[in-house]
Amino acid sequence: MKEYKNRDEVEEEYKWDLTEFFANNEEFYKAEFEVNSKIDIFKSYKGCTKDANKLYEYLVKLIEIETIVEKMDAYAWLKNDEELGKKENVEMLSKAKDAIAKTNNANSFFEEELLKLSKDEFDALFKENKKLEEYRAYLLQIYRNKEHTLNENEEKIVNSLVAATNNFSDISSAMLNMEHNYGKVTLEDGKKVTLSTTNSRFLQSSDNRKTRKEANTKLAKKALEYGSTSASLLNSYIKLEDTLASIYHFNDSFEALLFEDNLNKNIFDVLSKTTRKGVSSLQRYFRLRKKILNLDTLYNYDLSAKLSHSKKEYSIKEGIKTVREALKPLGEEYLKKYDKLIKNRNIDFCGYPGKCSGGYNLSIPACDSRILMSYHYDLESLSTIAHEAGHHINYQIIRENNPIQYRHNAIIVAEVASLTNEFLLSNYIFNNATDKEEKVLALENSLNVIASNLFGAVREGDMERLMHEKVHEGGALTKEFMNEICEDSLKYYYGNEVKLSPYVKGSWIFRSHYYTNFYLYNYAICVSIAASLASKITDGDKETLDKYLNFLKFGSNIWPTDAFKELGISLEDEKVYKNAINYFDKLISMLESLY
Repeated sequence: MKEYKNRDEVEEEYKWDLTEFFANNEEFYKAEFEVNSKIDIFKSYKGCTKDANKLYEYLVKLIEIETIVEKMDAYAWLKNDEELGKKENVEMLSKAKDAIAKTNNANSFFEEELLKLSKDEFDALFKENKKLEEYRAYLLQIYRNKEHTLNENEEKIVNSLVAATNNFSDISSAMLNMEHNYGKVTLEDGKKVTLSTTNSRFLQSSDNRKTRKEANTKLAKKALEYGSTSASLLNSYIKLEDTLASIYHFNDSFEALLFEDNLNKNIFDVLSKTTRKGVSSLQRYFRLRKKILNLDTLYNYDLSAKLSHSKKEYSIKEGIKTVREALKPLGEEYLKKYDKLIKNRNIDFCGYPGKCSGGYNLSIPACDSRILMSYHYDLESLSTIAHEAGHHINYQIIRENNPIQYRHNAIIVAEVASLTNEFLLSNYIFNNATDKEEKVLALENSLNVIASNLFGAVREGDMERLMHEKVHEGGALTKEFMNEICEDSLKYYYGNEVKLSPYVKGSWIFRSHYYTNFYLYNYAICVSIAASLASKITDGDKETLDKYLNFLKFGSNIWPTDAFKELGISLEDEKVYKNAINYFDKLISMLESLY
């Protein structure tokens, strides 16, 4: 496994190419100047909702300026994640946020004007100018906010305040990824390596129990030293979201989220209830893990230990090729998009101190997305490529099939594409394995995807609801409160099968998803659907494949519940989640049979 001390050591072919956004930082600042010089043009469009032709001109101009601002924001974000805290990167990030705020403020008149229209006046616009039809869904999504929109001056104030204060996630990321000194961890051969958030997952999956315990303990212990600060950041973020929900006339932030995607609260209640009922399956998996690992007691720091004794490493080139083979059941057109992703250097592969940890796919409507990861030469790294490539290719397909104003989709839809790819990868490895250890590796990967994204995501999603309720009711998130709800949730899900170390109660500190309201619930819903899709597609079910490829075309003009109808799925049906748990049990039985 190759390690890098800094970005300069990484081979060029394994760094992402950002020139599709801007050729260099100088071009970024030219774009900033362009936005500032054009922003005043929106003043001339006040009153445009009374004139269908003027309204069409406004929408075209709005998309044009927003496209530049989105490119600025994406470029600055990606550059900052290459080297967190670097002065020039931080400055560009600040400039991008300012551009967003200025654009929002300059257009703050529009929603108020649109919402003043009667239904008859609104409908008449599309008769007066047929070109407006392509913006009908876009305008309808604004118009349905009639009860949740402020006047122009209020919108300006809110936009400015949010832009000036909503940096809690950035501060948390800087603390965890750059400022904390986690010390060194001793490997089995006696070599010491510097512990960081980018290599922590690899170290915590070590075959050597002392190594994984040391990595887990030092990481959590250091984070808990600053637990009060982390709790304060979360509290401030949730307070902001709750306040915004109130300002926009919602009862709370959860209701605001449901409204945004036109969802029913019952979906998440059914998801949570069904998953909690199925917790015995998760505990069954832990019992089997303890048996295979030959441990008298299974601790939380043993949960990432590899069950397979396979020492197989994949070079980055081998990883890319293996993922491609796994995605072949999705067809030639899908594979062409995968090849484009690799050829255009849209992935930043390698980890090093100072780089943002974790993995993600960042998408904007005008450009192909970019993928960040930290490659560790193992199956988990391949799984990350498959997962994020699922997002990337989904957005390629959306761009091909939708006008620019609809080239995105809701998280609750988007994660199906990524998780389906993960299961296809595991199925491929299992079906093509040359020995038992490879089969174990593949089964373990699928089991961990479900354990993390169904059971784990619901556990933490339920925690998140408690956090938001606490703040909404006038309370405050403290380190003690967060530790308590984290530990209680772990005890329920782990039962008597896993013994908790003293520091595991602080694991909430590393969950960046808490800064994206109720993001984790979406994973749980999507993994339940993806497991079924991948199984059928692997078995050659052409009808399912055709429906799935059509499902990937849907943009933001289609509500999530309507998109899932294409797959014959109702999110309020507990069978969706029971089937995923039954599949999890089936995988456990397959793993048992190998031993």
